[in-house]
Amino acid sequence: MSAPTFPQLEAESEPLKKMESPRSRTVLCVDDERIGLRVRKILLESRGYIVLTANSGDEGLKVFDENHVDAVILDYYMPGLNGGDVASQMRRRRPGVPIVFLSAYFALPPEALELADAFITKGDPPDVLIEKLERLL
Repeated sequence: MSAPTFPQLEAESEPLKKMESPRSRTVLCVDDERIGLRVRKILLESRGYIVLTANSGDEGLKVFDENHVDAVILDYYMPGLNGGDVASQMRRRRPGVPIVFLSAYFALPPEALELADAFITKGDPPDVLIEKLERLL
């Protein structure tokens, strides 16, 4: 007497199609506010992203130039180089990398928004950031 077969179990044993994991995606977060930067790093790493951080526009450009980066989350208002300056330089260097502006303010200058693929405020729930990144990547 043979054991009964269960079609749903056989279907589950078929090889799974390989899907690209967010683990293979590297996100650069640039923000002069260290606590917010740390929180975003923890959030993104918990979702499987590799996260690089920088505390200034100059440092962000250096990290961007020295590493493979799939997306950038960029604070707009920072001392020294602001997010618009940084985004403009990043666009010249690697135009295809998505940039998400992040700000405590609800509006940014129109010319800045033209440089970004998305804009969120620091008051938005964390899932908004994740959704924007997933859509861009």
